[in-house]
Amino acid sequence: MLNKRTTEVYALGQHISMSAHKARRVIDQIRGRSYEETLMILELMPYRACYPIFKLVYSAAANASSNMGSNEANLVISKAEVNKGTIMKRLKPQARGRSFAIQKPTCHITIVMKDISLDEYIDTDSIAWSQNKKKGYNYVVL
Repeated sequence: MLNKRTTEVYALGQHISMSAHKARRVIDQIRGRSYEETLMILELMPYRACYPIFKLVYSAAANASSNMGSNEANLVISKAEVNKGTIMKRLKPQARGRSFAIQKPTCHITIVMKDISLDEYIDTDSIAWSQNKKKGYNYVVL
């Protein structure tokens, strides 16, 4: 029997003050790339969305090294998504006592990183077979 091992960690940034469309433009460039390559891309891109995404990628890598003991060279961004958040509504004063509505959009960014050096599944049959071998049985559990 195969048991799934957790090889993924994530970092979530909520209520980041920028539109989801602008953040998706950057996220589409880094999806599926390695950790080190992602950091270089984010440092060189001229968009305002790069800084909060850079912080999230760095945080996800810190979570991986802290929780799983992973090396940063083995990390790959397996999933990156941007969802629309709440819209903050403000009023701007206009001429003749009128007001104009200003909408300030927010977004939620999720970065999921995967360690490619770890095996995703643990083979529990081989563990059971080695235990049966110690007991003196000579059969293989399939």
